[in-house]
Amino acid sequence: MKHSRRAIAAYLAVLCAAAAAAVVAGWTPLGARIDGDAYDWLLSSARKDQPAASVIVAIDEPTLNHQGGLRNLRRILADAIARLKEVQPAAIVVDAILADTGWAEEDQKLEEALRSAPHLVLAADLLPDGSGWEDPLPRFRRHAEAVGHVHADPDPVSRAIPLEKAAGRVRRWALALEAYRVAFHCSIEESPESVRAGSVLIPAGRRDGRALYVRYGHAIPRLSAGGSLAGARGKVAFVGVTALSAVKDRLMTPHGEMLPGVEIHAQAFETLVDGRFLHAVRPAVSLLSVLTITALAGLIFFFARGWSAYLLATVVLAAAHVAPYIAFRWDYIFPAFMPAAAAWLSLSAAAAWRYFFLNRDLRRAEAERRRYQQAIQFVAHEMRSPLTAIQGSSEIMTRYSLDESKRKQIANMIHSESKRLARMIQTFLDVERLSAGEMQLRPESFPLRELLEECVTRARALADRKNISIQIGCCAEGKLRADRELMEYAVYNLLNNAVKYSPAGRGIYVSAEWTGKELRIAVRDQGIGMTAQEVKQIFRKFYRTAAAEQSGEFGAGIGLSLVEQIVHCHQGRIEVESAPGQGSCFTIVLPHMAFAAEVPASSAISH
Repeated sequence: MKHSRRAIAAYLAVLCAAAAAAVVAGWTPLGARIDGDAYDWLLSSARKDQPAASVIVAIDEPTLNHQGGLRNLRRILADAIARLKEVQPAAIVVDAILADTGWAEEDQKLEEALRSAPHLVLAADLLPDGSGWEDPLPRFRRHAEAVGHVHADPDPVSRAIPLEKAAGRVRRWALALEAYRVAFHCSIEESPESVRAGSVLIPAGRRDGRALYVRYGHAIPRLSAGGSLAGARGKVAFVGVTALSAVKDRLMTPHGEMLPGVEIHAQAFETLVDGRFLHAVRPAVSLLSVLTITALAGLIFFFARGWSAYLLATVVLAAAHVAPYIAFRWDYIFPAFMPAAAAWLSLSAAAAWRYFFLNRDLRRAEAERRRYQQAIQFVAHEMRSPLTAIQGSSEIMTRYSLDESKRKQIANMIHSESKRLARMIQTFLDVERLSAGEMQLRPESFPLRELLEECVTRARALADRKNISIQIGCCAEGKLRADRELMEYAVYNLLNNAVKYSPAGRGIYVSAEWTGKELRIAVRDQGIGMTAQEVKQIFRKFYRTAAAEQSGEFGAGIGLSLVEQIVHCHQGRIEVESAPGQGSCFTIVLPHMAFAAEVPASSAISH
């Protein structure tokens, strides 16, 4: 099926609107929330209880109850660290902010425990206003191999931690990354796009805040700080508060669990040890996916038909929903909402356009078929008159004995009507070929007045029956260079329409004037007229106005469309002035190269 440029432009506009709506929706809070929920589900579905390289030394409820509560936290830490040294862990990571001075005896005991602790990592946090750091006291800090930050940016789920944070011109790596560096005795190198810790390359770019997506789900043993710590042998021990009554940094994870900060840092450490990192795709990739889906939707409903189109649309829709799952299996975080929204919106828009476009074309094709049938009837009707004359005359010659003069008269009539019928058939064929671009004009020079008089003479028979007068007003003297048969058809058709749709007793006026560089042949009537909206459609093939339909006059609505094609082929145009009940004026305007003016005539010739 061929589509007009206007239809294609409308189709592209609909698809662009659908793509834009999907992109905008993907950037809204709702889109971000759906993307987050999809990520949480994917991470939970991929959860595996893998062996852990770390343990959590938990300052839990029993420990606090036995040791006198949170006010004795430093004494509890000192005791746990002292006992950890005996089992020789790979590193000791303390998730507690030791920035304030406590009881002198407890601080002294904690300092002694830290002094001999192997591979110690302490924690620091941002000040509330973000201007600097809450660092461990110098007496504690000098015994640590590293200090890592414990800052998190939950929104509201803790899906990632920033590997790097800076405040007050001091930059710190995350506690989990420092724990990895100390435990595996490696250095940290960085680039704008990644961070390298030993042989592990972490895809944490600076433009993304060096975010590390934590793969929660590692089965990390939890040892009570007040119990046996033998399970920490050879592992990295994360020491922190887990008691519900005391912990302040419990955060929601993608698994729907509320975990204390110390366990979140341990899970981040296990993610580094595991070495399988999640990569968030760039916004450009999301936009490209939207454009690809929209383009596929457009192509499907532009070229495919019926069930095949809807089957392909289902495949695209399914692919848009499955893509985040497949990407996640390859360690890529692909947005779920934007591609799905693009698929639904673009496919719906394309399907709706196809549905309404096809319905419109079907209605138009049906109307064209009916009008084509009317056109055939019109042609048959126009040919009936000469055929009847020929048939009647031939019967008279066959049945009756006529003298030579009468036979000659009837023979001349048959010859004349046969030529008229042949011209009529040839004219219709020429016009159709002209419309299809298969015919060349046959220009010749002939008097303009002769053209008008010939057309008026042919229209006189119908005009006389309705008592309508036809007058030729001013007619510029000169010769017209054009295809004579086609121009005769055009002018005669305008005259014929004027007579058909004018009430009895009215007048029709024909004129031909040279104005500047144009020849204007006008046919003005006092007929039923047309509205401005009808004037815009009058040259459409098979179109008839409501007043023309109600007039009872036979017509197929092809005459004016053929006249317009004839005039356009002569590099001209048609102008129409009309108003309901006040008649119409059709003016054929031809360029100067089609007419050579001689002497303009101001006198009128009445017919």
